[in-house]
Amino acid sequence: MKVRRIAVGALAGGVAAYAVVRYRRWHLRWGATDDELALPLPGDEMVHSPHFNFTRAITIHARPEEIWPWLVQIGYGRAGWYSYDLLDNLGRPSAERIIPELQQLRVGDWISMGGKPRPATAMRVKAFEPNRWLLWEHQGCPWVWVLNPIDQETTRLITRGRNRYTWKDVVFPLGPVLMELGDPFMMRKQLRNLKRRAELLATTRRSPGGGSTAEVGLLNPVLAAAAG
Repeated sequence: MKVRRIAVGALAGGVAAYAVVRYRRWHLRWGATDDELALPLPGDEMVHSPHFNFTRAITIHARPEEIWPWLVQIGYGRAGWYSYDLLDNLGRPSAERIIPELQQLRVGDWISMGGKPRPATAMRVKAFEPNRWLLWEHQGCPWVWVLNPIDQETTRLITRGRNRYTWKDVVFPLGPVLMELGDPFMMRKQLRNLKRRAELLATTRRSPGGGSTAEVGLLNPVLAAAAG
């Protein structure tokens, strides 16, 4: 009986380890192709040999300039995170429209993850190229968003984050636990909601007649003003 229990325990441990490896591989590259995993992105040089290194991506049927405004306004106390608002925005719905006053992004701006911006709970804008890529930094670790046009109507949104765990993460493992278990589902929701918002805006603009200025304005007063 003892030998059988040991064998069953070893088998269960092996199955659990295999499941963890498969799950981690799935969430670290959700939606990304092999080429996108190997693609050098802004910020890669900030952290070498990362322990937590995700590259996730989604296809959006919209142009980079129709997606960029949604990225610029992300953040707690801003437009929200487009994910599970109850968890990351104190239950306040993330914005369903472009907010003009949040479109003037500057290097050094805080992007809060919750509460008053401070180094432990917020990121700073490190660099960006409008309609191309946006790089955040959190305590020396990068999180980048890249808009890679596939054709005139389609864009791949690629996002990558790199981090190294420290001894503090071993003693107080809340951060790694949240990144490994919570982050994948939050970001998957976020990417899908970004896709929905950008595609709705693009569809409205490309409807017969291009959509009226008023119709576009319901979603995007920035573009509506340009169209007018």
